[in-house]
Amino acid sequence: MTIKKTSQGRHGFKTNEHVVYPSHGVGQIVAIEEQVIAGHTLELFVISFEKDKMTLRVPVAKVASAGMRKLSEDTLVDKALETLTGRARVKKTMWSRRAQEYEAKINSGDIIAIAEVVRDLFRAETQPEQSYSERQLYESALDRMMREVAAVQKLTDIEAQKVIEGQLAKGPRRGRGEEAEVEAEAQEEAA
Repeated sequence: MTIKKTSQGRHGFKTNEHVVYPSHGVGQIVAIEEQVIAGHTLELFVISFEKDKMTLRVPVAKVASAGMRKLSEDTLVDKALETLTGRARVKKTMWSRRAQEYEAKINSGDIIAIAEVVRDLFRAETQPEQSYSERQLYESALDRMMREVAAVQKLTDIEAQKVIEGQLAKGPRRGRGEEAEVEAEAQEEAA
């Protein structure tokens, strides 16, 4: 196994650039290497996910099929933050089915889909407690979104989380009790 480090860009990606890998979130390309594996020379992006203390090697040829992408543009991040202020859309299906859908959205790498999960699973302090699995999915989506917002807007993770929480607080009926929410929904249906 021979490793030859190179630093020029490939497929529009270059070293030291932050990218989004759908199933892991935001990482940084630390090198572009060539490795000889089973007699074949493979060119690989070496991506570091510092917070997870993980390094991923992605064959350059598999970048598109893996869904790796550049960070979102500012306008898309703004749209994702705007999504947080909308009304939660929770389907009346079984939790296991919804959990699978939420997991798929989180692992899609699509910042809008991730924002929808954050919005749908967010609970204000006056709302009932979440189940353990709801909380896990919410925290996973929040973490993914927070890291991309932080990288795009050049904020710390804590600052990015405050931006997201500020947007969530602007959502409809946040902070009102469950009874008021049920009553408001009944009034909307009657209208």
